[in-house]
Amino acid sequence: MILRILKSNRAVNFLLFPLLGTLFWLKSLLSPEIYPFYRGETENLLYRPVSALVRNAPLLQSILALGIVLLLAFMVLQINNRYSFIRIRTMLPAPLFIIMISGFTEMHTVHPVLFSAAFFLLAIHRLFSAFDKVKPYSAVFDSGMLLGIGALFYFNVFILFPAFFLGVGILARETRWREYLIITLGFLLPFLFAFSYAFLSGRFLELLKIFELNTLTPVSHFREAIHLHIYLGFLILLTFLGSIRIIQQYDSKKESTRKFFSVFFLFFVCSLVSFTFVPATSQEMLVITAIPVTFLVANFFVFMNSGFWSELLFSLLLILVIVLQVIG
Repeated sequence: MILRILKSNRAVNFLLFPLLGTLFWLKSLLSPEIYPFYRGETENLLYRPVSALVRNAPLLQSILALGIVLLLAFMVLQINNRYSFIRIRTMLPAPLFIIMISGFTEMHTVHPVLFSAAFFLLAIHRLFSAFDKVKPYSAVFDSGMLLGIGALFYFNVFILFPAFFLGVGILARETRWREYLIITLGFLLPFLFAFSYAFLSGRFLELLKIFELNTLTPVSHFREAIHLHIYLGFLILLTFLGSIRIIQQYDSKKESTRKFFSVFFLFFVCSLVSFTFVPATSQEMLVITAIPVTFLVANFFVFMNSGFWSELLFSLLLILVIVLQVIG
């Protein structure tokens, strides 16, 4: 019943999204907490002004985080509508994204990755607009630049650049060296401006140190979070089931949809690689990982033949997220 309502295409669902988010954020709004940042995590060039504004206001941080998550959910929905990953008209990707993120209770406060995720979604939108174009120079440059801007909020999204680089070859009708060079230049341009500003302001070495701290600081919020392990295990199950569904549908999908999901797979793999090879990556990267997973799992729920099993699995997801609000 709940799933059927959320996957409908009625305008009233636009009111359900903020209501759903507020309900899952309620504990954090009533008892706000500040994220346990490691040294340098809030010092990224574009995030530093935000940190200075909200550093001593835990409630404002929670409200801002909720607002950004709702914005991200709307962006996820717009990308799905624009590129029709799910051929049936549905609003499910938006509430599903909100529910997934709500399970990461420590992320119910402002974090650089939330701003970075917005630029990641904008970069996806521009990259996908390169589909079947002969000379998609503007689209690939914009996608690289937007990802670079996102990295100046949360540096570790740089790990996604290989997915964008390979994505150009998957999506464009014809690819030559120019497309790969252009997306690389677009990605590096924000860093060029950042280093130029740092050099002129006498903070060049400081900026290098910040990037080092954001990459090599060993940190993990997973070690003793058993409840988070259980939740992630269930999300892995849904991801596995969603992957099977995509494989079953692969030949019947349009060429554009097959290519878009192939690029989403690259995003997913790169985000997982960061957990292994980037010591400073921890639970915040799950916000990025949740984006491709949202499209995959939404497709699974929309096209699942058994109404009973789809409602049961979705209800279990809701129950897990509610339990995490209580014990998190």
